[in-house]
Amino acid sequence: MSKKRVFISFAIEDKILRDFLVGQARHPDTPFEFVDMSVKTPWDSAWKTNCRARIKGCDGVVAIVTKNSCNADGQLWEIKCAKEEGIPVLPIYGGDQHKNCRVPAELGSSARVYNWSWDNVANFIGRL
Repeated sequence: MSKKRVFISFAIEDKILRDFLVGQARHPDTPFEFVDMSVKTPWDSAWKTNCRARIKGCDGVVAIVTKNSCNADGQLWEIKCAKEEGIPVLPIYGGDQHKNCRVPAELGSSARVYNWSWDNVANFIGRL
């Protein structure tokens, strides 16, 4: 089985959650790999162009949803970009964040955000 390329979308304040997810991917039996294009420099059109190319080269996007997501311009743009490009998005709550956050409008009005579990991530990857 070939590895799947997965883009991780997250608010910069939630970098530790992204690191946990990347840690899961390092296990030798994990059937996917991650591509991360987090914002490290101020936003400009070149970043968006490069990020779009990375997202288009992925099989899916995992969006970590927390109370920070609705104010994270980079993450919101990444989700919107993935939707525009027809790349499947799995929104997962960062821990118990479902108690404290709104679902970003960019995910769509009927979006379901899943609990963060290995089964939910693995099932999403398996469908890609």
